[in-house]
Amino acid sequence: MKGVVAALLLAGQVFAGEPLPGLPASPRILFQGDSITDGNRGRGADLNHVHGHGYVFLVAAKIGADAPGQDATFLNRGVSGNTVLDLAKRWTKDTLELKPDVLSVLIGVNDSNKGVPPEVFEQKYDELLTSARAANPKLRLVLCEPFLGASGPAIDKSPGRRERLAQLVPVVRRLAAKHGAALVDFQKVFDEARRRAPSAYWIWDGVHPTTAGHRLMADEWERVVRASWR
Repeated sequence: MKGVVAALLLAGQVFAGEPLPGLPASPRILFQGDSITDGNRGRGADLNHVHGHGYVFLVAAKIGADAPGQDATFLNRGVSGNTVLDLAKRWTKDTLELKPDVLSVLIGVNDSNKGVPPEVFEQKYDELLTSARAANPKLRLVLCEPFLGASGPAIDKSPGRRERLAQLVPVVRRLAAKHGAALVDFQKVFDEARRRAPSAYWIWDGVHPTTAGHRLMADEWERVVRASWR
């Protein structure tokens, strides 16, 4: 049994009892984004609902249970429908004033739907990350690449959406390199998952992951963060 656990640890799939590396005591871990991050979260103080019911909830649940001694606080400020322009309007209140030690951002899928030009997306996103780093020079950044399923009604009703999204993904990669952020490639995870089940099993409408899809996201987020911050 010990050999199996050791093998899983080496494969990056199990981190029982291990706190996230490289963080201060009692770190504040903030997730920003759109509906995929929002997860229909509660807006009050009820701890049963503040994390929503997506990958943020699963990350907070696993790391919180595995490493209670780290005393991490997980915050979700995703807002359904947001583009990077919407994110900018609430950045001070929903990011800077929360004083995170870790900032994870997943944005872009709505930008692809609403036609935000890649140059505008990059300029505004860069400004937001620069301001967050200025507020906390020791801030750890995690940038998540936006993604789409193979098909679905949310894609069908927005012709050209996949092509527009393809222009935004390289922007996220450039910004991750510029700002020294961990980079999470969710598209690769979902593409690989299609070998085991159809795309709709993981992303039901082409944009929003199912419960199983959110589990894939949570596992990949933790794997990449741990590998990046050793």
